[in-house]
Amino acid sequence: MTTAPDAPSLPGFPFSWDGTRVPAEVEELRATAPVRRVRTIAGDEAWLVSSYELCHQVLKDPRFSLKDTSAPGVPRQYALTIPPEVVNNMGNITGAGLRRAVMKAVNPKTPGLAEWLRADAERLVDRLVADGPTADLRGAFCEPYSAGMHCHLLGIPQTEGPAFLRSLDIAFMNSPCPITGARINWDRDIARMTALLDDPATHGLMGELAALRDDPDYAHLTDEMLATVGVTLFGAGTVSTSGFLTMALVYLLTHPGTLELLRDRPELIGPGVEELLRVNLSIGDGLPRLALEDVRLGDVDVRAGELVLVLVEGANLDPEKFPDPHRFDVRRDNTADHLSFGGGAHYCPATALGRAHARTALEVLLARLPGLALAVPPGELVWRTGFMKRIPERLPVTW
Repeated sequence: MTTAPDAPSLPGFPFSWDGTRVPAEVEELRATAPVRRVRTIAGDEAWLVSSYELCHQVLKDPRFSLKDTSAPGVPRQYALTIPPEVVNNMGNITGAGLRRAVMKAVNPKTPGLAEWLRADAERLVDRLVADGPTADLRGAFCEPYSAGMHCHLLGIPQTEGPAFLRSLDIAFMNSPCPITGARINWDRDIARMTALLDDPATHGLMGELAALRDDPDYAHLTDEMLATVGVTLFGAGTVSTSGFLTMALVYLLTHPGTLELLRDRPELIGPGVEELLRVNLSIGDGLPRLALEDVRLGDVDVRAGELVLVLVEGANLDPEKFPDPHRFDVRRDNTADHLSFGGGAHYCPATALGRAHARTALEVLLARLPGLALAVPPGELVWRTGFMKRIPERLPVTW
């Protein structure tokens, strides 16, 4: 890698892993340099985009590619922890003719799913109550709740959740160099999911995919390709939903007035989830895109082959788009314009599922544990570093 003469002056990105406050650099950059050169964890240079207008432009413009961020020799945000061909996962799913099956699986209106979500949330709270405070809400509720939901959607036994969950701490690391454990875990998980294709108890999405092997129209699909769909949906889905739910709870626990509002007026939890999506800081890195050609972005000429990072927290807290952006307001008329689910061709296909997952969890937690509060001062929370999501290592609570 060639180092530019001014390289030492480039700010490193990400700025801060502390999820209780917006990094100080964000507002300054948005106001003075909304397209700014930074140095990534991998040591490469990238353009960091921090205003809503320009972030939205990058996500919508097909000249900025997600798939090509995994190409050999391009600047990287961090080392890949999955095979390069898997980076454009939904594109691959669409190309293989599996999009319809996947979209059906992640539809929150699937018969019985809403009831399952509520029952599982109640089951986990029952366990919390039986054990008594204090409890680690991330480890005892958010992660098992998300993992369980994805086992349910995939149609694999709930007992498989911990086996696949154990890989995610490594799979979603941000590291400057390749990670030995990532490949080990990937191979093990693919083998495990492949075996589940032949398990007569498998149903749901994986059962539907397994049945396609008898359809001549899908003769191009290998067991490994089908298993990859399951492993990636479990991993990305569980990390995203548990990460957001954890950080939504961090926000509520560090803003007691907002927690009390949603607890006392549960009818506001639905719009409250949307506003929590806007203000939460769960996305610990930037959404990466590679410029396929020269593009004018604000006052900057981005050259073909350069890496662009969309700073979601910059966009979601941009006062030009969201007046008084740090104020939590369930009546804000444009809250749903946030970029927490991405945008453009790579807009998250499971947005409705993510909302339903968080809404049900908060309804159950706030109703069953009305005195929910942090069990430690906010400054004592320990934040994970080098990870694609901002999360506390533990979220100690009492009630």
